[in-house]
Amino acid sequence: MSKTADNELLEHKGYYGSVEYDLESKMLYGQLLGIKGAYIYEGKTLDELEADFKEFVEDYLYDCEQDGVRPQRPNLVNFNVSISEELYFKICEKAKERGLSLDSFIQQAIEHELER
Repeated sequence: MSKTADNELLEHKGYYGSVEYDLESKMLYGQLLGIKGAYIYEGKTLDELEADFKEFVEDYLYDCEQDGVRPQRPNLVNFNVSISEELYFKICEKAKERGLSLDSFIQQAIEHELER
């Protein structure tokens, strides 16, 4: 299976997909990551899952080409988080106090939590 080095992710032509399992249906499934929209693939075995993932990527690229649309490139380094307005202003205030950008402050906070 084409997986990234440190993750249980499928990779094909620069696109990444998750590997998940549904206990009820006893099926493997995954979602194309870093792309806007819900792009799901599935299989009964890991080989089937990987084949469906690769086929999905190929179909996506083909459809974009046929429609004259530029394919989305995966964006796995940015993510959106919904928080309250009150928390947002507190974070902005703390970041300013420490002389950090909002992004740097949040990255440090996440790294701190991961080290705990």
